Amino acid sequence: MWRRSLLRGASCLLQVADVRFLHQRQFSSICVRLLSERFVHRHPDASPGLRFRGKDLFLASGGTRAYKKDAKSTVEFPLSPITVTDIKQYLRSKEISFHDGYSCLHIQSIFVDPSARTDSFSLFIDKTTGQFLCKDTLVEGSWEDLQDCLEVMRKEDQDSLSPHVLLGYPESVEEQEERERELREVQRIWSSSVPFTDLPEDEVQLIKTMFKISKISNATLKKFGVRLFKPTKSLVFPWFGGPDSSLKGVKLLSAQSTDNEKVTYNEATIPKSNSYYNLFGLPLVSRMDSEVILTGSELDSLAVSQATGLPSVALPRGTSCLPPILLPYLEQFKRVTLWLGGDIRSWEASKIFSRKLGLRRCSLVRPGEYRPCPVEALALGKNFNNIIKSSIPAAHKSIVSFKQLREDVFGELINTEQVAGVKWARFPELTRILKGHRKGELTVFTGPTGSGKTTFISEIALDLCMQGVNTLWGSFEINNVRLAKIMLTQFAMQRLEENLEQYDFWADKFEELPLYFMTFHGQQNIKTVLDTMQHAVYLYDINHVVIDNLQFMMGQENLSVDKFAVQDHIIGAFRKFATNSSCHVTLIIHPRKEEDDRELQTASIFGSAKASQEADNVLILQEKKMVTRPGRRSLQVTKNRFDGDVGLFPLDFIKSSLTFSSPVKGKHKLRKVPTKPEDEEAEQVEEAAAKKEEVKKEKAAKTVKTPKTNKNATAGNESAQKKN
Repeated sequence: MWRRSLLRGASCLLQVADVRFLHQRQFSSICVRLLSERFVHRHPDASPGLRFRGKDLFLASGGTRAYKKDAKSTVEFPLSPITVTDIKQYLRSKEISFHDGYSCLHIQSIFVDPSARTDSFSLFIDKTTGQFLCKDTLVEGSWEDLQDCLEVMRKEDQDSLSPHVLLGYPESVEEQEERERELREVQRIWSSSVPFTDLPEDEVQLIKTMFKISKISNATLKKFGVRLFKPTKSLVFPWFGGPDSSLKGVKLLSAQSTDNEKVTYNEATIPKSNSYYNLFGLPLVSRMDSEVILTGSELDSLAVSQATGLPSVALPRGTSCLPPILLPYLEQFKRVTLWLGGDIRSWEASKIFSRKLGLRRCSLVRPGEYRPCPVEALALGKNFNNIIKSSIPAAHKSIVSFKQLREDVFGELINTEQVAGVKWARFPELTRILKGHRKGELTVFTGPTGSGKTTFISEIALDLCMQGVNTLWGSFEINNVRLAKIMLTQFAMQRLEENLEQYDFWADKFEELPLYFMTFHGQQNIKTVLDTMQHAVYLYDINHVVIDNLQFMMGQENLSVDKFAVQDHIIGAFRKFATNSSCHVTLIIHPRKEEDDRELQTASIFGSAKASQEADNVLILQEKKMVTRPGRRSLQVTKNRFDGDVGLFPLDFIKSSLTFSSPVKGKHKLRKVPTKPEDEEAEQVEEAAAKKEEVKKEKAAKTVKTPKTNKNATAGNESAQKKN
C-alpha cells in the first residue's frame, strides 16, 4: 500500500516537471529526494501517511528536521563544481534580480509569501559553493536544491514555496530524544544560571579575577546576557537565534588550576560543537550598522564593545573555524575588522578568514607588543581606537617591500615557539627535530611495505587533531571504516572489541574531533581530489590534509605520458595547493624496491627528485625486518626546511592500542644521521670500540687483571675490525 502510494506520488511530480529538464539533469535532487522520502511538504491538516490534495503532496510523520547535510564523516563535493559566473547566468536566465555581495549573492526569498516580503534580499547564495540560506525562514540547502525549487515554481506557476519544502528524513526515536535532551539541558543551565547583577559584589570580583575580566563592567555583562553557572563556577554565554530570537544553545567557559599554578580555560557547548553556530553578540547589531569587529572569543567581544561602543561579534569556535553558514549574517557590513588575538596563529587565521569574507572590506589587527588581544588590551588600558585605526587592509599587492614585511619579521622573532607550529604531544622527539607542524608545508612520508606507514601517520595526525588541527584524511588504500577503527583504537589507547561497553563513551569523544574523511577509494583523478581538498579548506577550515597514497592517483592520468612526469605534475599540484591554501599536506609515497638488509634513504622514494625537492619535510619509517626485539622500527627525518635539523629516533609498536611510542630511557638517544654509507660504517666501528672500552672499565673496576697476551690479541682484533 505504502509503496504504491509512493510511486503514484513520484509519477505525479514527474508529470508536472518538464521531461526535457529531467533528462538533462538525470532526475533532479527533489525527485530523488521524493523517491527516498525526503521531499515532504507538511500541511497543518495532514494526517500520518502519504496522500494527495490537488497538486500538492503531503507526508505527515512524527518529527522532521530542517534538511541539512552533515559532513562530519565525509566531505562531499559536486561532480561539476559551480562557479559564480554559472550562478549569475542561471539567475539572469530565470529573470531573477540579485545583488552582488562580498561573499554571497542576494536574492529575494522564494520561501516567503510575496505579500510579506520586504525590500531586503534575504536569501543568500554562497559564491564559492552555491549553498544557500534564507535568513527569514532558516531554510538552507545546496545549489541543486535551489535550482529544483525554482523549476518547480516555474512549472506550477507559483510565486513562492512553503518553508517546509526542504525537510529531511524523519528523525529516529534516538535522534528526537537526543535533541530534546539537549534542549532541556540548555534550558536547565540557563534557568539555573544567575545574572551578575544579582550576585554579591565580593563574589563578582572573585569570578572576574578568575577569568581576568576585572575591567568588564556588570552593565556590559548584562547587555550581552552573560551569566554565572554556580555549580561549576562557569561563565554562560547564550545563543539566541532564529526568527523568534529563541534560546538555541549555550557555551560554558570554566577555569581550572593546574599543578604548576597556572590557570587553564575549558569550553563546552550545548549542542555539540559541530552544531553550534552562534555569532555571539549578533542580536545586538542593528540593521543600520556598517562596521563590525570580529573577535576570536566572547570575552574579547565584551571588551571591544565596552571600550569602543562598536558592534562586536565572536566566532563560535575561536580562530579554528569560520563556518560558511555564518557568512550571510556578516554581509551587511562594509568594513570588517578582524581582531582575533595577539599571537601569530591568530594572525594567520585572520588572513585565511579574510579570503572568505572578501578582501576588499577586511582589515586585520596585526599582533604585537602594543596590540594584544582585546581583553588584555582593556586590562592594560590600551587605546582601542588607535589599535583599530592601525589595522592593515587584507587586500594585498603582488609585490611588497621590506617596510611592509618588517612587522611580520619582528612578529616571528618574538613568537618563535608559535611560528614553529603545533607540537606533537605523543612524539616529543619528532617535535625536537621538526620543531612543530606548520601550515603551508608539504611533508613526504615513506617506508617499506607492511611496516605500518598508515598506522603511524594516523597517530601523528590524530595527535594534532586532538590539539585542534582540523584534519582531512584521503585514504585511497584502505576504506574509511577501517581507518576510523584504527584511529579510534589509538584515541582510546585500548582494544575496544574487548571492551564494547566503553564504545559509546569513546565514540562520543572521538566524534568531537575536527576530523573528516574523503569518500574516495582506489585510483582517483588528481583534479577531483584537489577540488575536494579546496572545498574542505573553504567549508571546514582544514589545516592538515593526509593523502595515502600518491600511487593511487597516478593510474587515472594519461597513460601515454611518462609515469615520472605524471608524478612530478601531481607533486607540484600538491605543493601549490599547500602554499596557496595555507594548509599542511602530508603525502605518503611508496619507496622503490630495496634489499631487505638496506635502510631506506631519500633517494629510495619513488621518483625521488621532484618529491624531495618540493617537500619541506621528508620522513622515513625505517624497519629492520630480521629483528623482532624492541627497536625494530625507527623514524628518520632526512629533510627539514624550517631549520635544517635532521635525525633518527626509535619507535616501539604497542599492538594492544595500535600506537607507536618512543622509549625515553636507555641508550636510545637522538643522533645525527650519517649522509654517506662510509660514515655509517665508521660510526658502527666507533660504537663497537666504545662498547669494548666500557667492558674494559668494568673489568678494571672489579680489579681483574688481564694477561698481556690477551691485551695484544684484543688490540689485534680491534685493528682487524677497523681494516674490515
